[in-house]
Amino acid sequence: MAESKPVATPRGRLPAELTSFVGRRRELAATRRLLSSSRLLTLTGSGGVGKTRLALRMAAEVRRTFADGVWFVELAALHDPALLGHTLAGALELSQVSANPTADLAEYLEDKHLLLVLDNCEQLAEPCAVLVSKLLAAAPQLRILATSRHVLGVEGEQVLSVPPLSTPPGEVPFADADQYESLVLFVDRVRAVLPEFELDERNRAQVIEVCRQLDGVPLALELAAVWMRTLSLAQILDRLEDRFRLLASGRQAGPARQQALDTAVTWSYDLCSPGERLLWERLSVFSGGFDLEGAEEVCSGDGIARDEVLDLVAGLVNKSIITRTMATDHSVAWYDMLTTISQYGGMRLAEAGRTREFRLRHRDYCRRLAAGWAEDSFGPRQADWFIRMRREHDNLRAALDFCLAEPGEGQAALEIAAPIWNFWFAGYLREGHRYLSRAIVAAPEQTPTRALGLWAGSYLSMFLGETEQLTRLLRECEELAERYDDDRLRARIAEVAGHALIYQGDLPGAIGRLEVGLAGFRAVGDNLGEFDILILLSAATFFLGDPRVEEFSRQAYELADSRGAVSSKAYALWSVGIVQWRDHDQVEAATRSFREAIRLWQPLNDRTGIGFCVQALSWCAGSAAPTEQAARLMGASRAVWRSSGAHVDETTPYSQFDDRTEARIRAAIGDAAFDEAFRLGAAYSFDQAVSLALGEETLRERTAKPGMAGRLTRREHEIAVLIGEGLSNREIAGRLVISQRTAETHVEHILSKLGFASRTQVARWVAEHPER
Repeated sequence: MAESKPVATPRGRLPAELTSFVGRRRELAATRRLLSSSRLLTLTGSGGVGKTRLALRMAAEVRRTFADGVWFVELAALHDPALLGHTLAGALELSQVSANPTADLAEYLEDKHLLLVLDNCEQLAEPCAVLVSKLLAAAPQLRILATSRHVLGVEGEQVLSVPPLSTPPGEVPFADADQYESLVLFVDRVRAVLPEFELDERNRAQVIEVCRQLDGVPLALELAAVWMRTLSLAQILDRLEDRFRLLASGRQAGPARQQALDTAVTWSYDLCSPGERLLWERLSVFSGGFDLEGAEEVCSGDGIARDEVLDLVAGLVNKSIITRTMATDHSVAWYDMLTTISQYGGMRLAEAGRTREFRLRHRDYCRRLAAGWAEDSFGPRQADWFIRMRREHDNLRAALDFCLAEPGEGQAALEIAAPIWNFWFAGYLREGHRYLSRAIVAAPEQTPTRALGLWAGSYLSMFLGETEQLTRLLRECEELAERYDDDRLRARIAEVAGHALIYQGDLPGAIGRLEVGLAGFRAVGDNLGEFDILILLSAATFFLGDPRVEEFSRQAYELADSRGAVSSKAYALWSVGIVQWRDHDQVEAATRSFREAIRLWQPLNDRTGIGFCVQALSWCAGSAAPTEQAARLMGASRAVWRSSGAHVDETTPYSQFDDRTEARIRAAIGDAAFDEAFRLGAAYSFDQAVSLALGEETLRERTAKPGMAGRLTRREHEIAVLIGEGLSNREIAGRLVISQRTAETHVEHILSKLGFASRTQVARWVAEHPER
C-alpha cells in the first residue's frame, strides 16, 4: 500500500455502516499492517464476531490509497460456484464477460490498483481460493481482504483471527469502564432502544456480567441489548443463565464465543411469540431479503394468518431479528436477516421437517413474480418492476438453483427464467443465459413453456454473440410454434431473426422479417412485442437511410408514452434521437433526447440502454465538434458497453458509425491525441462515463480552479487529502505505512509549495480542489 496512487474522489462500492463502529483499535492496526505487507488477508472467526464490520471499516479507511477503488462483494446469498466469477465481475461493473469470467477478470484487473473485499467466503471456500489465486497471479497491484469462518488456504495468505470484544473482569472501577469494548458496544446499543439509559454504579455490575456471559460477541450483545426495551438487566441475566444450562446439558460444549452466540440467538428465539418463531423459520428460505408481500405469500397459512404477517414482521424488526432498509421512490420497504440469524431459522425449519415445503412455496412465489413481470412490466409500473426485480435477484437465483437441483423441477425453472428475458437483458445477460441454457436441458419435454424458454435463450444468445446456439434454439422454437399453431411465438421468432440480421449487416432482410413480426404482434394484441419491433425497425431503416425511420420512431414513442412505460420510453427517445441526429441541424435536439433517455434509465440501472445512448452521443459529439472531448466520449462509450455485457457496439451497423466518427475526429486532432483521449475515456468507470455523456464532467472541468494542484507530486497530493481529513503526522504515517519523519517532511514540502503556514489552510485548499 505504500506505493499507492491518490484519488480525490474514491471509486468503488462500499455499503453504508448503519450503526456506530465500536473499538477494535488493535484489530484495525493489525489489519492495516498485514494488508500492507501481503496481498491476501483473511479475517477469520465464528459467526457474529464482527468480521464484516471490521473489514468494512478497514476498507473505508484505506480506500483513498487505491487508485482504482475499493469494491465490496457480498457472497452470503451465492450458492452456485459457477456464478462466482460473474458476481465479482458485476460488482466491479464489468458485465461484458465470456463463458470464462475468471480469464476476463484477470485481464481487466491486470493493471488495476484496487482492493477487493470478499465477504462470507466460507460456503464457497474452495472456488474462492481458486479464483483468488488466479487473480492475484494476474494482477500484481490487486489486494484482497476476505472474511470467512475458515482459512482459504491460498499460498501467501495472511490470516487474522478476529476475537470477541474485550470484556471487563468481575470488578472494574467505574472510571475504567469505557476501556472495555463489549461494555461500550452494549451500552451504545441499549441507548438505541432506551435513550435514557445510563451506565452508573447501580447497574455497572449487571452490565459487566451480561458482557462476560456473552463473551464479548458483538451479535450476541446486540441481540441482548434489544430486550432492554421490555426486560430489566436482572431478567436478562436470569434468562441467559437458564439458556446456558440448557445448552450445556443438550450437547458437548463448544468454544465460549460459539456458546455465547448460540445462547443469545436461541434465547432470542425462545422470547419470541409462537407466531414470530414460525415466521423466523419460514423467512429463512428467502435469499438476500424480502418485502412484506413476499413474506405474506410464502410464510402465511398453517399457524400464521395472512393479515398477521405485518404485525409479526414488526415484532421481529423490534427484536432485531430482521432489519429494514429504506424504501425509494420506486420500491416498498425491504427486510433482511443476518446470515447467522437466517441459518438458525433454517435449522429450526429443518428440525420441523418442513424445509422442502417452504422451498416449494418460495419457488412458486418467484414463479408468480416472473409471470407478473411479463404481464405488467410494459405499463406505468415498469420502473417499479425493474427495481423490484433487482431487489429480488438473489431470491430468483435461489429459486432457480433449487429447481435445477431438484429432479422434475426443470419446467418450473423455465417458468421463472424465460418470462423475465428482458430483465436479464437489462443487466444480467450472461447469468440469464446460463440459467436458461441449464433449464432448457433440465426440461426436455416439448411444451409451450419450453418453446418460450427456447425463444428467450435464443434472444440472449444473440446479444452474447453465441451464433451457433442462437440458430439451434431458434430452429427448435420454429418447430414448436408450428406444432402449437402459436402466432405470438411466430412473431417473436421473426423479431429475433430480424434482430440478428441487423447485427449481421443484412438490413433489407432484417426489415422484411421485422415487418412480418410487427403484423403478427399487432394481430395478437401484444403491445410490448409491437414496441420492440418498432424500435428495431427504427434502427434498421436508420442504418439503411430509409425515410420510414421517422414514422417508426414516432410510433414507438407514442406507444411507450401512452402506456406510461418509462424504460421503453427511453428506448423510444433513442430512436427519436438518431432521427434528429441524421439532420445535422438538430444535433442539440438529439443530444437532449439521448441525455433524457439516460436519466430515465439511471434509476433502473439499465446499462444496455445507457450503452446505446452514450454511443449515440459520441456520434453527435464527433459530428458537431470533433475534439479530444469527443474522442474521450467514444472511449467512454466502450466503457459503458463493457459494463453492460452486450456486444452491440461490435456489430456491423453500429460499428460503421463508430468508424466514421473516429475517422472524422482523427482528421481533426491527429492520431496521437485521439488515441490518448480514447484511452482515457475507455478506462472510466461506468459512473464516470455516464457523467461525461451527460455533460456533468465537462461542467466540473470548466469550473475547476487550475494552478497549485499541479505543483504537488502524487504522494504530496495524497498526504494533502489526509491532512484535509484531519489526520496528524503520526496517523498519516500509520495510514500510508511510512515513517513519521517521512510524513513530516512531506507535510513541510506541501506547506512550502502552496505557500501556506498552517494545516487548516491545506484542509481548506483540499476542499476547494477536490480533483487534481
